[in-house]
Amino acid sequence: MKYYLLLLFVIFSECVVAQDNPVAILHTSAGDITIELYPMQAPASVENFLTYAKEGFYDGTIFHRVEKRFVIQGGGFTEKLQKKPTRDPIMNESSNQLHNDRWTVAMARTDDPNSATSQFYINLRMNSSLDRGRGKEGYAVFGKVIDGQYVVSDIGKQETRTTGSFSSLPVETVVINSVEIKQ
Repeated sequence: MKYYLLLLFVIFSECVVAQDNPVAILHTSAGDITIELYPMQAPASVENFLTYAKEGFYDGTIFHRVEKRFVIQGGGFTEKLQKKPTRDPIMNESSNQLHNDRWTVAMARTDDPNSATSQFYINLRMNSSLDRGRGKEGYAVFGKVIDGQYVVSDIGKQETRTTGSFSSLPVETVVINSVEIKQ
């Protein structure tokens, strides 16, 4: 009986914590994507994402990279493929014990682990190769899609083309019209 009560307490505690997490709803031209953010595990990444979202930075940006059965990436380019100016990069939080599992959201970056700015990606499958490992920095997970997985999946199935430096640009443009934050 004590074990059962302890288990209920743990489950209830996790539910309470989860309810306190901010939620971002990406209103896209393909449908809504709802993301639960994890500020306790990735405070800098979440604050960074929320700041860009509240400033309206993501409005009118596109998902510019679709790698089938891997990731979709967005948050940095306009429909005319112009890169939006960003704030300074943030520190990499890939040591936060969150993993690049299916539907998780992480900060996109260059080869420099501390180069993430506005761009993010959504994992279409378990991508443990993107996690921090022995001798390598990973990509910082800061949230998870909790609704609209079908939208993410549909975007991930888009046909792509090469245009300029974009090697996996969706043929059909998917625009982030706005981001709504619920605290």
